[in-house]
Amino acid sequence: MKYGVRFCGGCNPRFERGEALKTIRKHFEGRVDLDIAQEGVPYDGLLVIGGCTNCCADYSMYENNGPCLKMWDKDHIQQIIEEIEKEVS
Repeated sequence: MKYGVRFCGGCNPRFERGEALKTIRKHFEGRVDLDIAQEGVPYDGLLVIGGCTNCCADYSMYENNGPCLKMWDKDHIQQIIEEIEKEVS
């Protein structure tokens, strides 16, 4: 399974977004690829990581064949893991 990851521009980050991705990647190691999203690459899902409640990152340019999950707080990490686990099962 392959997820594309889109970060916001980081103008007002309230948590360490890169560390959140590391935690999620570690949980899914060997089962789900979580790569920085690129145009023209099809994904089974997208993960948008915003630094604040606006979560304003545009992701319309990516080819997504599944869910689009959004997070804007480190407290969302477990929720994101649970949502992706549903897709993996």
